[in-house]
Amino acid sequence: MEVSCRVCEKKTELPSKICPVCGLGFVWRKKWQKVWDDVIYCSEKCRRNSRSQVKSDNRQSD
Repeated sequence: MEVSCRVCEKKTELPSKICPVCGLGFVWRKKWQKVWDDVIYCSEKCRRNSRSQVKSDNRQSD
């Protein structure tokens, strides 16, 4: 998704997503401009925690 500079001027109109790990909302950042469609987690910490949750889920199902 390409975000124009006009949208950047109005912070209330920035696209947002919900982090599947912590459940908090987060908004578009300039550094995510080219990869916004691929951004899933709000932070590196949540990305790391998602991996540990998958591992623990696999252990519980065995």
